[in-house]
Amino acid sequence: MRPLATTAAIALAVIVADAQTQPTVPRVPAIPERPARIAGHPNFNGIWQAMNTAYWNLEAHSAEALNNFWQLGAIAAIPAGQSVVRGGTIPYKPEALAKRNENRAKWPATDPEAKCYMLGVPRVTYHNMPFQIFQNEGDLLMVYPFAAANRVIYMTDRTELPVDSWMGKSYGSWDGDALAITTKWQNGESWLDRAGNYSSNKLTVTERFTLLSPNHLRYEATLDDPQTYTRPWTIEMPLYRMIDQQGQLLEHKCVTFADRLLYQDLIKKDGK
Repeated sequence: MRPLATTAAIALAVIVADAQTQPTVPRVPAIPERPARIAGHPNFNGIWQAMNTAYWNLEAHSAEALNNFWQLGAIAAIPAGQSVVRGGTIPYKPEALAKRNENRAKWPATDPEAKCYMLGVPRVTYHNMPFQIFQNEGDLLMVYPFAAANRVIYMTDRTELPVDSWMGKSYGSWDGDALAITTKWQNGESWLDRAGNYSSNKLTVTERFTLLSPNHLRYEATLDDPQTYTRPWTIEMPLYRMIDQQGQLLEHKCVTFADRLLYQDLIKKDGK
């Protein structure tokens, strides 16, 4: 009978020899640790994305075929989704609801997204493309692939925007560990989703970003527009941080994709 130490040595030699005949599996590099806080505040740096169907319709909706795009079959279909509106529905004024229904009937030709216009706030946050937050000790920057949009979150500058714009102007502050952002002076030309939901240029959006774990946060946005809604209302959803080592934003400069839609009356029938 061999001594136990000899038996163990033989077994170890077999394991080593077997391991040497196996293909080498490359090691995945560890994700570098991200500082938990910056200047005493939660660290929001990273690429974030909503994982829902709010970009199709903020309200609850069934799956639906897009009959004008029948050649794509099931690819061109609206996925079902739950409402992200607190309370379920958007409190439109009667005349504004009629306008929403008109927008919906004329989709997609009248959707600013189809025309490659900047998506506005809050639509840009839950679009089906991710966005990136750059945070340091002062102002924050949010960058979006679609139409190469971005917005600065001004933490100290409180000057007004001289003219309305697609993205308006965003003021930020810290409410405990929550990042609170107020956005005003949007031009009222953007929609809130692909279902024709919209607002006017009187809209004020108040957002809250609250970190719930290292890689997900709660997003809330309250929309106050007395010209369009009977009262302020709120959407809420989680956002998820991308942890892929190779994760990066790829710009989606879509202007050339919209030329035929925007200038179809100038394009001859032969396509020239």
